[in-house]
Amino acid sequence: MIKSNKFKPRVFPIGGSGTDVEINRAQSMTPDITLNREKVNELGRVGAVGFINKPPTIGYSLTQLEYGNIEFYRKITNQEAKGGVGQDAITLQDFSRPYFDIAAYLTDDDGVYKGTLLYPSLRVSGFSVSIGEPTGNIERSFDLVGEAASILQGDNKYYVAKVATPEAGEDVNIALDYTATKDPDNDVYMFRVVRVNSGVVTELIKDINYTETDADNVEIAVVNASDTIKLYYTSSDEEIDPEDYFTPTGNEEVVAIAGDSADIFLYVPSSGKPSADDKIYRLQSVTLEISLDREDLGELGNSKVVQRGVKSSTVTVSIGRILESFTVEEVLRGEVEGYGVIDVTKLTDRATLTLKIYKDNTKQTLKYGLRADTLSVASIGGDASVEEYTNKDNSLEGESLIISADNDVLDAE
Repeated sequence: MIKSNKFKPRVFPIGGSGTDVEINRAQSMTPDITLNREKVNELGRVGAVGFINKPPTIGYSLTQLEYGNIEFYRKITNQEAKGGVGQDAITLQDFSRPYFDIAAYLTDDDGVYKGTLLYPSLRVSGFSVSIGEPTGNIERSFDLVGEAASILQGDNKYYVAKVATPEAGEDVNIALDYTATKDPDNDVYMFRVVRVNSGVVTELIKDINYTETDADNVEIAVVNASDTIKLYYTSSDEEIDPEDYFTPTGNEEVVAIAGDSADIFLYVPSSGKPSADDKIYRLQSVTLEISLDREDLGELGNSKVVQRGVKSSTVTVSIGRILESFTVEEVLRGEVEGYGVIDVTKLTDRATLTLKIYKDNTKQTLKYGLRADTLSVASIGGDASVEEYTNKDNSLEGESLIISADNDVLDAE
């Protein structure tokens, strides 16, 4: 049997310059595979003629405890140089075209390596950051989609990636780190070879753009200046140690972050009612949920997705609180505290909510934050029950979100 501590997940960004890394603080990973086989019947025949195999539909759900690191966001957006201090923020547009692989390396209770579960070419269809209660942990959840899944075992048991930055030239040899194993279905060594240059990802074609010299070398026909070449393949090389595929973070890192280590700011930009420095108190829960309406297209004569995009994005902010004052409604009305009449038809459609996540509840070290702009009030709810405190719920919707570890970027109006 395979226990959770021997289930080692890893993410492989396809674009950008980034390398593969372990997925830290994962609490659950749930793939859902639908094979999409279409039964074909015909007149005059009892029973089916057979089945047409269409590309599978892969849904993949991942939940992490928040630990204040934007590394996973960078990997799934293929943006290694965004989101940090002094860098541009990660935006929803950055989730549109990038794709990535997720692999889980499996070892049983006897210490025998069994194989790898591979989900290639995944894209993000939605994600959320949630604080469910004041004493609860902050959680991230991701919804991913794809069209393929494989079980790698035997001679193909390890999934490996090499990132190379060779000199420009023709017929450039790249030596693999480990001896590759041929795919028994397709009689090739390479699962995928891509060129990344100035943010553009190009999947190279075997025997046109590259040649498999042998199990240890690949020759690239043309390498341009500033090219990054990424090679993905399987191996059973004895030098591979599956324990290397997951390095637990040490005690110097944040274990997990609770709700008391976050600040929530809600304001109408440029109104000063309140300002970007005013926190919202007495909140019981807050969730930022992002839904991406994807448009990933194939083409005739090809079973793979060849074009990736997002038609629209929806950002939903849900705020739950014990009713003590009408501060949230005052903010959404864009008026000063104690304003006499809060008419719900006059609530704003340009609010900003910022969630800042700190290392601990001293709030001295900002780890990163999320800011949703141009939010419109979608609903106001709540209930009153016997012998219970009255609660109030607010829901806001927008189309914009940024992720950044830079406090100045989060505070910019």
